[in-house]
Amino acid sequence: MILFVRDLTVIDFSYLCAKRGVLGESWIVDVELHGDLDDTSMVFDFAKVKKVIKQIIDSTIDHKLAYPALHPSLHANQDGEQHIIRMETARGRIQVASPSQGHVAIAAEHINEQAVVDFLLGQIKPALPVNVGQLVIQLRPEKMSGFYYHYTHGLKKHDGNCQRIAHGHRSLIEIFQNNMLNPRLNKSWAERWEDIYLASAEDQIQSDQLRFLEPSSDSFAFAYRSGQGYFEIVLPMAICEIVPCDTTVECLAQYIADTLAAQEVGRYKVVAYEGIGKGAIGFADSSL
Repeated sequence: MILFVRDLTVIDFSYLCAKRGVLGESWIVDVELHGDLDDTSMVFDFAKVKKVIKQIIDSTIDHKLAYPALHPSLHANQDGEQHIIRMETARGRIQVASPSQGHVAIAAEHINEQAVVDFLLGQIKPALPVNVGQLVIQLRPEKMSGFYYHYTHGLKKHDGNCQRIAHGHRSLIEIFQNNMLNPRLNKSWAERWEDIYLASAEDQIQSDQLRFLEPSSDSFAFAYRSGQGYFEIVLPMAICEIVPCDTTVECLAQYIADTLAAQEVGRYKVVAYEGIGKGAIGFADSSL
């Protein structure tokens, strides 16, 4: 007997990639449980599937930075309560210092859907009842017909897991100019924010203010303290955009709209998504 749950949850996280640097991702989770019926004539109660499996996913990888522990250029160590990760990528050196809950090691040379599935199977299987003989997990991106980008950020003012300095999303963008969807502007912003780290200007620090990471002349440094602890990150300038606001999706939607209105006369509506099925809408009008 097979029990299945489609769209069980969404994993919003970022990961380190030797080719692309750091990128935000959003994957939909589907699961199948293969097994015998229990004494309630079920393989596993649907309510428990959602509670048990989703809770493990949320606690182990969601809103974290995943890193490929077996990649030869990945170096991880600990300095007191700070876990320090460094990786050389084709886009430059990336360094992160955070409390333990801010990241997760994946026992693979590269992060991809299968590597994360293998990790989750190891985390979830021990929590399932004995009548469940096999667990199948599928991770898939949302099907999008429009333009999208991958971004990573941190929200120090958030009281939940969004405060982690390197987590992210794969996000759709829809820009309307004078009430019409503008493919040119959508493409432009999708390319501008492809595999980007979005940072608030108020979180930028100078190299001599770094406490755990090494300075670099071609990199930006950011740091803050939030409820979960102290965070630092150092990234190549080429993969960062510093914005004059918080990097909540509400602020990002308005930032895009205001930037467009300052560049070209018109009425703008920006629908910015944060992962799948949620986001914010910003408006700006420079035609008045």
